[in-house]
Amino acid sequence: MEANTGGTGRLPAAFLTPGSSSFIDFLAQHKPELLPGGRSLPEGVVQAPHGTTIVSAVFDGGVVIAGDRRATMGNVIAQRDIEKVFPADEYSAVGIAGTAGLAVEMVRLFQLELEHYEKIEGTVLSLEGKANRLTTMIRGNLGMAMQGLAVVPMFAGYDLDLDRGRIFTYDVTGGRSEERGFAATGSGSLFARGSMKKLYRDGMTADQAATLVVQALYDAADDDSATGGPDLARKIFPIVSLITEDGFRRLSDTEVATIAVSITDHRREHPDGPQAPLL
Repeated sequence: MEANTGGTGRLPAAFLTPGSSSFIDFLAQHKPELLPGGRSLPEGVVQAPHGTTIVSAVFDGGVVIAGDRRATMGNVIAQRDIEKVFPADEYSAVGIAGTAGLAVEMVRLFQLELEHYEKIEGTVLSLEGKANRLTTMIRGNLGMAMQGLAVVPMFAGYDLDLDRGRIFTYDVTGGRSEERGFAATGSGSLFARGSMKKLYRDGMTADQAATLVVQALYDAADDDSATGGPDLARKIFPIVSLITEDGFRRLSDTEVATIAVSITDHRREHPDGPQAPLL
C-alpha cells in the first residue's frame, strides 16, 4: 500500500515507516507537542491538584503497591477518591505522586509505550527495561517540574527472570533507585516509611504485606494532612494491588475495607498501646 500524506484517509507515511520500537520516540519525532513535557506553559509557577503518598512492599512471591485517595491543591482537598495506582502491564504497576493530571497522562502514555514495544518486538520488556523507559519519561518532564508540575512515580513489578518482586523509586530528574524490602514516596512518605520500618520483615505473606501498606498509609494520614486515611463514613479506601507470577490483581474495596476496619478496631481497643495489629 502506498503511503498518502494528502489527508485522503490513508495513514501518513510516518506510520508506515520502520523505526524505533518506542512509541515515545515516535511521538518525539513526529508530534512532540503531544508529550506531557512538550507543551509550553506561561511563566510562573502553576498550581494544580497533587496526589500524595504511595507505598510498596515486597512479600514472599511478589510485591504490593498501594496509594491513598486524597488529592490536594494548597491547603484545599481537591478530590477525596482519586486513583493513584495503575497497572503498567500484566506484571507491573505504577503509583503516582505529584501533579495529578499530568501524572495520570504520563501513566497512560507509559502503558501505551509498553504495549507498543510488545507488538513491534514480539516480546515483553524486562522489568529493568520497563523501569528504564519510565526514567526517560520522567526526565523528559523536567521542564514542567521546574515550573511546579513535578511527577514522582513509584514503579513495582514481578521480575519473571529473577522470580521475585522489585520496587523502583524516582526523583524529578529521572534518577532511579531500587528499594529493598519496602518504599514510600510523596508528602506522607516520611511517616509511612517509619511505620513500615517497624513492621516489615522478610518472608511476609501477601495478606500481611497488604495489611502493612494500609497501616503505613493510616499512620501517614495521622501526621500528613495531604494524605487521606481510610474513610469509613464515605467508604473510600486505599487502592491496594498485588503483583505475583500470576500477574496484576487489584484488591476489591471489600477486601481493603476489611483490613482498614481491623486496623481501626485495634486502635480503638488499644488507644494507648501498640498502634498496629500483629502481622
